[in-house]
This record gives sequence, C-alpha cells and structure tokens, in this order.
Amino acid sequence: QVQLVESGGGFVQAGGSLRLSCTASGRTFSSVAMGWFRQTPGKERVFVATIGSSGARTYYADSVKGRFTISRDNAKNTVYLQMNSLKPEDTAVYYCAAGLGSWGTSARANYNYWGQGTQVTVSS
Repeated sequence: QVQLVESGGGFVQAGGSLRLSCTASGRTFSSVAMGWFRQTPGKERVFVATIGSSGARTYYADSVKGRFTISRDNAKNTVYLQMNSLKPEDTAVYYCAAGLGSWGTSARANYNYWGQGTQVTVSS
C-alpha cells in the first residue's frame, strides 16, 4: 500500500508561482514513475506532468510546457511540481499519482495510487 500526501497549494495572482510537493510512504517510490494531474468541477481529471523513476525522463501536457517543472527526490520519497507564470485557467485541484511501472505516461489508467488533492487558485 502506498499513501501520497500533497501540499503546497494555495491562492496566487496570475503570473505568480507555487510549488507543490507530494510525499509518498512505502519502499517502492524510487522504482515507479510519478505523475501530476488536475481536475476542475464537472470535468475529468487531466494529465499535467510525469517523471520516470530515476528522474531522467519527464513529459508535460502542452498547456503547461515551459511553465511547469516536475522533479523528484528519491531520498525523500517526494515529487515536486514547480508552477511558474500561473494563469487563471490553471485553477484546479492538483493530484499526484504513483505509476504502475518505472516509465511515466499521460494515461490515468497507468497510475494506481492517488493523493487526496490540493487546491490551486489563480486570480486574474
């Protein structure tokens, strides 16, 4: 069983920055990919970014490419999402997820553990 706990969400003005953190319990963290997804009311949860188990490979949704950076510290069992140049359309609940394998993908079905989510609100 893996438990994921997100933190770092909050309220920020457009153009500002936030850094989300997700800390995992369990000994398998360093062997699996991690991802970030986001969801707004009435809409499906959508992919934001993923990072492979070693941290060497990352992949981003087009909507956040160049503004968001995913990283991980396997010694701390933590994955981060640095969000810069935030826009009102980035407002959502952000979820981290642990992958089924070491290779990250954008598909929700390839993640089997999820955090509880953290709210990010960007004002215009």
